[in-house]
Amino acid sequence: MSIGPLQARSLARELWRHSSPRFPAKQAQANTLNFNLPSLVRAFSCSPTSAAAPSPFPSRSPRSLSRSAPHQPSPTFPPTQHRSFSLNQAFSRLRVPTLRKRAGEAPQDVDLQRQLFEELLQEDSPAKDKEELIGRWEELTGLWVEGDTKAASEVIKDEQLFQLYLRALAAQAAAAENPSSYFARIHEAPTKRAALLEGEPVVASSQATPAADTTPTSAPSTPATDAPATSPTSTRTPPATPKPTLTPTALVTALFSGPAGRGKGGEAKIVSQGSFGSWTSPFGPAAAASTASEPIRVVVEEAKSPILLRAVRFLFVTALYSFLLLSLLSLLLDSSGILRAGAPQTTPFSPTAAPDPNDTSGRGTSFKDVHGCEEAKTELYEIVEFLKDPERFSKLGGKIPRGVLLTGPPGTGKTLLARAVAGEAGVNFFSASGSEFDEMYVGVGARRIRELFAAARKSAPAIIFIDELDAIGGKRSPRDQHYTKQTLNQLLTELDGFTPGEGVILIGATNFPESLDKALVRPGRFDRHVVVPLPDVRGRMEILKHHMRNIGYDKLQVNISTIARGTIGFSGADLQALVNQAAVKASSDKAPAVRASHFEWAKERIMMGAARKSAFITDEDKLATAYHEGGHALVALYTKGAYPLQSVTVIPRGQALGYTLMLPEMDKNSHSLAEYRAKLDVAMGGRVAEMLIYGKDNVTDGASSDISNATSMASNMVKRFGFSDVIGPVAHTGDPDSPVSPATQAAIESEIRGLIEQAQQRAKDLLTEKHVELERLAKALVEHETLDLHEVRKVIKGERIEKSPLDKL
Repeated sequence: MSIGPLQARSLARELWRHSSPRFPAKQAQANTLNFNLPSLVRAFSCSPTSAAAPSPFPSRSPRSLSRSAPHQPSPTFPPTQHRSFSLNQAFSRLRVPTLRKRAGEAPQDVDLQRQLFEELLQEDSPAKDKEELIGRWEELTGLWVEGDTKAASEVIKDEQLFQLYLRALAAQAAAAENPSSYFARIHEAPTKRAALLEGEPVVASSQATPAADTTPTSAPSTPATDAPATSPTSTRTPPATPKPTLTPTALVTALFSGPAGRGKGGEAKIVSQGSFGSWTSPFGPAAAASTASEPIRVVVEEAKSPILLRAVRFLFVTALYSFLLLSLLSLLLDSSGILRAGAPQTTPFSPTAAPDPNDTSGRGTSFKDVHGCEEAKTELYEIVEFLKDPERFSKLGGKIPRGVLLTGPPGTGKTLLARAVAGEAGVNFFSASGSEFDEMYVGVGARRIRELFAAARKSAPAIIFIDELDAIGGKRSPRDQHYTKQTLNQLLTELDGFTPGEGVILIGATNFPESLDKALVRPGRFDRHVVVPLPDVRGRMEILKHHMRNIGYDKLQVNISTIARGTIGFSGADLQALVNQAAVKASSDKAPAVRASHFEWAKERIMMGAARKSAFITDEDKLATAYHEGGHALVALYTKGAYPLQSVTVIPRGQALGYTLMLPEMDKNSHSLAEYRAKLDVAMGGRVAEMLIYGKDNVTDGASSDISNATSMASNMVKRFGFSDVIGPVAHTGDPDSPVSPATQAAIESEIRGLIEQAQQRAKDLLTEKHVELERLAKALVEHETLDLHEVRKVIKGERIEKSPLDKL
């Protein structure tokens, strides 16, 4: 029976794989291997088929082999596990040079040699390291040097170093193309080492003569002994004492046990060992001492820590691949447009062509349609002249502003002014809102800014109008998201890219100019700031006339001047809504024309909210509300400096159970200390009336909004307007950079409380004096629910009023 180089190399690989201390971890917990040691050892005794390399093993006939040991099938081993590279392995490779130097300086230091051998025999170490281990051991021991007897060194005496040497030979045989030489040394090393330890001469492998088989066939239980080999170069007769040999237990221990301290891969234990029958082993007579053939069972137990590491690694890899797969799937779905199938698609910016200003058909917007802001129209008229005749300005070296910023309260006509500029100049008009530039994807805002300005340049001359500019032009801060800064930066870049003769002007509108970034409103970008304020009484009259020209109203009864004076604080949009609601109310009442009562109804609806006539209110609550609103009305009627009384009602509107309407006779931009005191008196009049009628313990919480308004007014009087002698003309705006001291804050709160208590006392004195008139007014409010100024004056005089059904509408 013989094996070739390929079979020998396969056997060597199996031998090295199972001799590694890092036994495959996938067979952890309790793997039992049927290690048929006689078959492996018998394979060593088979001669190779290659003639170029004579076999160092003793020849054996097939008959004697079958007689010596029963045939066993070849062992089946689990596949080799490849472990990934780690930092411990990297540091191990760094320790090799240091250990090599120290081991060279002390060749007989067994501990140093053992440490170096263990590092060279790492599972991931290259073949040259194992070859270095083999050469170093043979050089230190002189095992393969021919000659006389040598003294045994400390290295050759160490059993662990010898086991590492055998494992290195097995590893090199597993990787070599022709492993015959390594098998020869594996075969002869135990015998030569034993001979050297006994003092025998070293015999070369090429001169060794195999001994004859002296095992009798009739006595299988009798152990056989090998004949001593003779050497032509030595005449010394070996002693008759038996040589120490490598027993099966020692072989398994050498193959499955790693260096000391390397138990991470697993631990091998011999569970059972039986007899091997009568056969002659090349490892010595002790290997064939058994009488029966039974495989050695090896149990491999793995530590728990590698299992945990593999579980963590599995979870991490699974999460990583899941994330990559989901990202790729999201990208594919987004690129295909499936996710955005139901979302509104953004369309390119297209201009709105303004009609010819000379066209009398009424289409388009011009300055004739804008009322109540004459100063703003005058400033914007220069923009119109530039767009109409840009050469007139360029001849004298003048440059038109790149941007115009319109500021003012909502509804004052900023968008209408921008359209009027485009209509007057007859140029294209591009309109966009600040919220249109930000979407769910980063970078969309900057791209749409570029598209807007590119479309305007292609259609030049043109006007770009961006409403609610603060949505994209707000002040930047480090806490802002990156994409919001991209949109603003792109807008600044486009403004800087304007050329003087390009014919494109940007008009922006905002209600909060103080929130805009300073880089946006600096000269060179938005050079001109135009304020569009609330209309005054003349502006309101013009706006009312403009909107009332298309409705049918009673020109004898309706006075536009009266409506304008009674709508102080109304914007152009509010006045347009007032006219529209009055016309709708007249239509629902089936009136032939819009009357003054319809305009009053619309005004109260805008100022106080819709009347909740269906709300259930008890008579007691209604009477309490009448006393409360009567107190406000009487204080307003008899206090100098208070706004004139317009009407009073106990019909619930919005969140209020009643309402007292007071409006100034004309527009006022400033107020005196006496006027602020009168406002405080009127605010506290309702609470004082309840205290006088029901007592202090029965005052309701209906005055909560009045107290809040009075506190706000008193706080401004003390902290901002300088109306306090104790605090003086000093402003305390609550700036965190300049905090107020505790003493000053206490003084401020004391002054605020004093102003409110003084106003409450003045209202109490007045209503105590007008107690009878308060009773009359409260009863009239319960009966008629709503009274105007003329009716209030009649009621407090004791006169009876009569209302027609139309007046109650």
